[in-house]
Amino acid sequence: MDDKQQPYDEQAALWNGAAGHGWVAVQDVLDRMFQPMADLLVQAVRDSAGTRVLDVGCGTGATTLAVAGAVADHGHCTGIDVSAPMIDAARRRAEQERSAARFVCADAQRYPFPRAGFDTVISRIGVMFFDDPVAAFANLRSAARDGAALRFIVWRGPDENPFMTTAERAAAPLLPALPARVSAGPGQFAFADAGRIRSILDGGGWTGIEVRPVDLMCAFPVSELERYVTSVGPLGRVYPQLDADARDAILAMVLPAFEPYMRGGEVRFTAACWMVKGIAGSRQEGGHA
Repeated sequence: MDDKQQPYDEQAALWNGAAGHGWVAVQDVLDRMFQPMADLLVQAVRDSAGTRVLDVGCGTGATTLAVAGAVADHGHCTGIDVSAPMIDAARRRAEQERSAARFVCADAQRYPFPRAGFDTVISRIGVMFFDDPVAAFANLRSAARDGAALRFIVWRGPDENPFMTTAERAAAPLLPALPARVSAGPGQFAFADAGRIRSILDGGGWTGIEVRPVDLMCAFPVSELERYVTSVGPLGRVYPQLDADARDAILAMVLPAFEPYMRGGEVRFTAACWMVKGIAGSRQEGGHA
């Protein structure tokens, strides 16, 4: 296995394994938590007058379904994700909601999209996991028509998002082997550097790049906190493998660590993100395809 392929294999295994199943288990909590992000993207699609929309790293489909509803009279929305369990959940939701949203289980970096098949490309915290992000955005550029709109939301750095690492920091004394968050490779904070985002998009054939900080207030019921921390993130990936005593000890340390975020029966925190905009540059012979 070469060094370039290994990160992709690791991400595919992760999101088709514990991470993907964990997100499916708490999709209702996560959808409520990230509703402000979905709202921004739906409005971005409306503002761009998008009719053929691609949702990258769509997960269990909340944003895809919301956009599909917004463009139902004049367009369509397709979601793509490498996670089979998450795509399966998204398809079930689409069927239940009688939505025309379409879902593809594939790696957006490598998938052979129809050329110029979309006029808008969006993502809700789903584009930070590519092993070669320049190649990924070049492939997305090939899927977009000239002048297509690119709109996505990604996390800023972990220092600005302490809520996101609270569980593993609290559990660290009992679980010192929990994987550390890294920003150098694929992962939640891979797009923390605005300059890196601009460089990636420029290399992928996108122009008119804007990277704007947005701080979004996110919330979910306190009653769902235990389910959240034991299903997602580094802790969620190992928690199901622990014995009952270890689980009890972990929860005794982790749940109190969230008290600073608890207000009026809700867990509330600020998601420090980037709202990124771009335009698909004109194709030229020998340029980006």
